[in-house]
Amino acid sequence: MGRQPGAQAADSGHRGQQWWRVMCLTGVDYFSTLGYQPGIAALAAGLLSPVATVVLVVVTLAGALPVYRRVARESPRGEGSIAMLERLLSDWKGKLFVLALLGFAATDFLITITLSAADAATHMVENSHLTSLLQGHQMIITLALIALLGAVFLKGFLEAIGVAVVLAGLYLALNVVVVIVGLWHIVNAPHVIPDWTHALTVQHGDPLMMIGISLIIFPKLALGLSGFETGVAVMPHIEGDPSDTEQNPAGRIRGARQLLTAAAVIMSVFLVLTSFITTLLIPQSAFRAGGPANGRALAYLANEYLGSAFGSVYDFSTIAILWFAGASAMAGLLNLMPRYLPRYGMAPHWARAVRPMVLVFTAVAFLVTWLFDANVDAQGGAYATGVLVLISSAAIAVTIAARRAGQRGWTIGFAVISVVFLYTTVVNVFERPDGVKIGACFIAGIVLVSLLSRLARAFELRVTDIALDAMAERFLRDTAHRTIRLIANEPSDRDAREYLDKTRQIRADNDIPDGDDLIFVEVTVRDPSDFESTLRVSGEVRHERFRVLRVDSSSIPNALAALLLLVRDRTGQRPHMYFEWTEGNPFSQFLRFFLFGRGEVAPVTREVLREAEPDRDRRPHVHVG
Repeated sequence: MGRQPGAQAADSGHRGQQWWRVMCLTGVDYFSTLGYQPGIAALAAGLLSPVATVVLVVVTLAGALPVYRRVARESPRGEGSIAMLERLLSDWKGKLFVLALLGFAATDFLITITLSAADAATHMVENSHLTSLLQGHQMIITLALIALLGAVFLKGFLEAIGVAVVLAGLYLALNVVVVIVGLWHIVNAPHVIPDWTHALTVQHGDPLMMIGISLIIFPKLALGLSGFETGVAVMPHIEGDPSDTEQNPAGRIRGARQLLTAAAVIMSVFLVLTSFITTLLIPQSAFRAGGPANGRALAYLANEYLGSAFGSVYDFSTIAILWFAGASAMAGLLNLMPRYLPRYGMAPHWARAVRPMVLVFTAVAFLVTWLFDANVDAQGGAYATGVLVLISSAAIAVTIAARRAGQRGWTIGFAVISVVFLYTTVVNVFERPDGVKIGACFIAGIVLVSLLSRLARAFELRVTDIALDAMAERFLRDTAHRTIRLIANEPSDRDAREYLDKTRQIRADNDIPDGDDLIFVEVTVRDPSDFESTLRVSGEVRHERFRVLRVDSSSIPNALAALLLLVRDRTGQRPHMYFEWTEGNPFSQFLRFFLFGRGEVAPVTREVLREAEPDRDRRPHVHVG
């Protein structure tokens, strides 16, 4: 498959694209919300829509933008806020927290696909040239658009940035025309603004009351903010400076911050102007379900004031960018999930492949579309919930990062922003619980599949690499010409008596001659929740006579099995390893292995060896006394 949006360039010769071109890639998600945002704002706020939109813009520019500019600096390879929080937490609590965030990220991206496709279908059905043909087929059209999106990703997705530049540029240009024409009609109808302000005052009272109500309404409008998460995800595509290094890509970070700022400013200007003209020029009844402006307020104005020809061009431009917004979201899913789940051991092997994941995501998008009856308004709550949870997590992540960096002023500022977004998230959850329900379903599904996958893969040899220090290498060279005997030891006091008693017991239990060398192997479990890990093996001589190989790993049996196979391959001999039985219930011992990397070590080590090496004649020996 071709290069995915947001994926890091695989070839070292790829230098990226100018930031404004990459902005169009995230813009197909961000800017396309103009297709439905003014209508949703009108439904939520009524005549107060322009004021509520100004509040949204203030929160965007003073809250979300600074947060994601900091996220871009902290995760210059496009990992985003989830990776920032992952670095702050370890063990199972960190993994489960990331899985929960992935559930909300999946909500955000999948609802972006289904909501955008549903709104694109609305524009098709409501177009004057197509309405007689397509009326009543909203669901079929939406599913067809999602299927077409999946087919494109199955075939390959090349030159995404070039297509995005054309679509975003055309769409914004058409919106400039609609906004100018809308403002012209308002100017030429002097009574419109006084009528609106009078009705607004009668309904909501003084300006302070309007701002207070707007703050309450704000959570319902926080839809387009998903563009910030996408903006960070596409960072690897931004061209950096010649002096950029992998450790300090200053040029790429600067370009990403310019991208985020420019996109936020452009979108803010359009949001304020479009909410103003749609509120003043479109009757409130037209925004309701089934109304001609529902889900397509700007398209309604384009057809009403510029004629059906221009209106059709605007409709098809909107359809194209909404559909491509789904493509951006699909790319986000394909980049996000494989980055975490396979590494956690919480996804099948095929989850690393693009095509099977495309089929899974397409099937889930079909299900979500069917559950929401392809209705744009009904999906707004779930979409906003996913967006707000991710932005809240980003705000918390940068607050912690600023605090650790000793930046007191930024810490306070980001903490205030975190409180604002947490409030917004909580209010949205209480007012529209369908969003958190959908998110909870995704979280439950991800956790269930993850745990089942990890159970199924429990006995895999999951060591990515082994690094031996000079002393460990020397131990292997010294024993390569004779029988290699290793003792799996769980150390206690590490005194001479402990090692001497263990040596005598192993020799007696296994009839090992006194002249044969024995090497102890001790594994220290660092983070048992990690599935894959690199083994670092160091050798040392204790009490002037006992040779010990010390290993750091996330699982004792996997570490021992990997070490045995390495010794076999390095020396050409099948090494022997000696264990003692562990006391306790077999089921509880398996849970200890599954959760903490310990448990009944001997049989699990043998099982890992059996799966890794099917040939019994080449498999290292395991002895249990």
